[in-house]
Amino acid sequence: MRLAAHVGLGVGAAVATFLVAAVLLRQAKRQAEPPAPLPEDAIEAALWGKRFPAQFEAYKRPAAEDRRWREKRGHAFSLKDRDETTPDDDPRWPRLFAGLQKPRPVPGGCLECHAATGFHGAESYYVARLRLERPVACVDCHDPRTMHLRATRGGAKRDGSPQEMRSLVCAQCHVEYYFAPGGKLVLNPGIKVEQIEAYYDAINFSDWTHPATGAPLLRAQHPQYEMWSQGIHARSGVACADCHMPYMRQGAIKISDHHVRSPLENVERTCLPCHAFPAEEMKARAKLIQDRNTALLSRALDALVALIDEIQAARAAGVTDQKLEPARKLHRKAQWRADFVSADHSKGFHAPQESARILSEAIDFARQGQLSAARAQVTP
Repeated sequence: MRLAAHVGLGVGAAVATFLVAAVLLRQAKRQAEPPAPLPEDAIEAALWGKRFPAQFEAYKRPAAEDRRWREKRGHAFSLKDRDETTPDDDPRWPRLFAGLQKPRPVPGGCLECHAATGFHGAESYYVARLRLERPVACVDCHDPRTMHLRATRGGAKRDGSPQEMRSLVCAQCHVEYYFAPGGKLVLNPGIKVEQIEAYYDAINFSDWTHPATGAPLLRAQHPQYEMWSQGIHARSGVACADCHMPYMRQGAIKISDHHVRSPLENVERTCLPCHAFPAEEMKARAKLIQDRNTALLSRALDALVALIDEIQAARAAGVTDQKLEPARKLHRKAQWRADFVSADHSKGFHAPQESARILSEAIDFARQGQLSAARAQVTP
């Protein structure tokens, strides 16, 4: 009897193992099979969700939101976030951006990235928004015929290895750009802060003139790709998606987590596959980088406010525009660098050394401009 019981248990275990293996093999086979193509106009994410339910559920998953950074929200909120943009409440920023008026009407070019398949019309944002209801979705990053990654936005680099495409699809939108006359969104061809600045200088471009200093200034957009490109992760072959959309297992299937968010919300799957340290240690390292960067940015803002005050005092004292021209040029260079790092929104983490270098230059240029304006007041 005892022997028969053992045999029965062994047979049962074998059958269970066989059934589990069969399920896993079926899942693996399903993953290996090329999916049936979708039509090119398959804009609705729910249509893709019927074939890729796990990715779709992660894509639209709601989460608690941070009022300013919205780190826990993904692409399903791209239109909602644009509609509900909240300004920074640091009192120094209004001093820096005094006189910067939002174009009225707001250009529809914002929807080039905030709406599914982009926007290519001449309408204003609010007019176009009435008929554009779908946020960034599957079709913006995937070819509906092959499901391979692709870049669809104008001006973005379109070809690369599968690993490179895991960053290039992000670079369609998470880059520095400007609005040309007529509201057309144009990507800047530079990759470093100096290259982008040189391009704007060459075409004599400025976003606005500061009313207190008279300096023609630049407004950085969101140069995440440019900053990431200068960091250790980019040089190590780590793609944007490796950290913001890490791989996950679903049975025998490996998929990218389509709940796009800050890597710090999911350290176990974003950091620990490469870094052999406890999760809390990795969070502490990231926080140290961000705290140091925030402190440097604060010093840069203080230096810029002092520069603005000094130029304003010089103008009130009757110093000529010709004498103030060097200080104004330094104002443009300093504020561009501080704003560039701030607009990256990683608080320095995308490229810690590059962020520190840029902010150091911002502080230096601001103090040079402050001295130049002060000397202009006492030099005959």
